[in-house]
Amino acid sequence: MNTKKPYRIIITGGGTGGHIFPALAIANEFKTRHADAEILFVGAEGRMEMTRVPEAGYKIVGLWISGLQRKLTLSNLSFPFKLISSYFKARNILKRFKPHVVVGTGGYASGPILLAATKNNIPSLIQEQNSYAGLTNKQVGIKVQRVCVAYSGMDKYFPHDKIVETGNPVRKDILDLENKKEKANNYFGFTDKEKTLLIIGGSLGARTINESVLEGIDKLIDARVQVIWQTGKAYYESVKAQVQNKDLRSILIYDFLKQMDLAYAAADVVVSRAGALAISELCVAKRASILVPSPNVAEDHQTKNAHTLVVAGAARMVKDAEAKASLIDESLKLLFDEQQCETLRQNIAKLAKPKATEQIVNEIEKLIA
Repeated sequence: MNTKKPYRIIITGGGTGGHIFPALAIANEFKTRHADAEILFVGAEGRMEMTRVPEAGYKIVGLWISGLQRKLTLSNLSFPFKLISSYFKARNILKRFKPHVVVGTGGYASGPILLAATKNNIPSLIQEQNSYAGLTNKQVGIKVQRVCVAYSGMDKYFPHDKIVETGNPVRKDILDLENKKEKANNYFGFTDKEKTLLIIGGSLGARTINESVLEGIDKLIDARVQVIWQTGKAYYESVKAQVQNKDLRSILIYDFLKQMDLAYAAADVVVSRAGALAISELCVAKRASILVPSPNVAEDHQTKNAHTLVVAGAARMVKDAEAKASLIDESLKLLFDEQQCETLRQNIAKLAKPKATEQIVNEIEKLIA
């Protein structure tokens, strides 16, 4: 590294936890190496990054930007104006902050700032979490200096000579869960005498998973299963209203889980969507899992993600269309099959890439060396 310190880095991306949490993991690792570094986040006004990033202790600036919808809407009509406005604001941000490098983790918020950065010859890197590249990353991938990916075969989206296969960044606190079980049980008020099921539908929640749990909640209560259930903010009040007359002493319902390390540590089995970040975390956390791929994603890539784990004997899968009828039954069956849980834990651990964040920050350092 040279004498440019203190380093100034802009990290941009958001819309969902799948873009935000990798960005925060990268920021934390860079800050660990360079304590005096100045880090500024750029996100989209009104999106979850505008809350989650300040909670993590970083400054963030919002752009007036949104994604294109698949059908004709007023939002689509305003998109060109938002893009132009955001691009000029991005140029001003770069001019004022003078970053040594710009890092994008996907989502439409990252487009304007990365386009402005590459236009001004500022070293730039993007991190693509999925096996199917997002629209923004595909657009800027040819312009940036480095593309960090989690899957092989990504040269169909990005220039081969720019690609580095690193895996996906995950939060450091889930890298070692072996000694957190007792702390986790104390935190949630659980006992180690009962089985624990963690249900997560992504940072924004998943309607099908929530409806499936509601359908089978009496079975969970009868089986004396301890449940940690993240519904997502949009579904939280509705779910609470529908279970208000149930005996929920061992079923904890959250709109959003901040202590994910403790949630993973407590869990014997995890029910989850099959987004790239979710799978990366499950691999590192070494948890027996039932994946319910979202059908509402490009190229059905969540089903492909889940299928890869199923073939490796590393997870179970329940199709979205079948979840209401079978998800809770399959969850209970796996919870009480310790031999199968152990097999899944051993196999999913083989797929983990715990040093992904470190490798990505290595690439960032090379760009500003």
